[in-house]
Amino acid sequence: MATWSNFNTQNSFSPLMEQLIMFHDHTLLILLMITTMVTYIMFMLMFNKYTNHILLEGQMIEVIWTILPAITLIFIALPSLRLLYLLDESMNPLISLKTIGHQWYWKYEYMDFKTPIEFDSYMIPSNESELNSFRLLDVDNRTVLPMNTQIRSLITAADVIHSWTIPSLGIKTDATPGRLNQTNFLINRPGLLYGQCSEICGANHSFMPIVIESVNLATFIKWIKS
Repeated sequence: MATWSNFNTQNSFSPLMEQLIMFHDHTLLILLMITTMVTYIMFMLMFNKYTNHILLEGQMIEVIWTILPAITLIFIALPSLRLLYLLDESMNPLISLKTIGHQWYWKYEYMDFKTPIEFDSYMIPSNESELNSFRLLDVDNRTVLPMNTQIRSLITAADVIHSWTIPSLGIKTDATPGRLNQTNFLINRPGLLYGQCSEICGANHSFMPIVIESVNLATFIKWIKS
């Protein structure tokens, strides 16, 4: 869960989110180095006449600040392309979950079982929430999924464009009417994962949260049977 004291991303619940956090930190370090160097050069230009002459009229410095940004972009582009490939890679899913966005709630369908399981997931109103629940984030029916299992989520919408977003999994996929979008993920530890619709979809856009409950496989099978 994100709180007011957090200045970083949420804790990771999937290997892909761990890779996203590593790429974020890698890029942030490069940006910090660039900002520090540019600030230093600006101060040198303002207060040192000799440096001013070298930087404005030197041929070598022209070559350096043409080649250096190109090398910097390579250090950002290569990890980025690798991560894009990992995010788009399609595994062999053990479970398929169909997610349908409505105004303003989510509908879920488990399609791999003899009898498909379907339910709607509505936000719990503030006046009905319990003391240990999160305001505007808890739902009446949580989406239960097994951990350490490859999961495929098929995402669509029934009315307008929504966006199924779980920050701790590194997932943000648009739910578009008449179209199926697909995302694959693996949850590597138990817990509660919170998300919200991230597309402005109407008056109650802020009130269609997502809650995934990650459990072990035995608990998941017991939940399916019940």
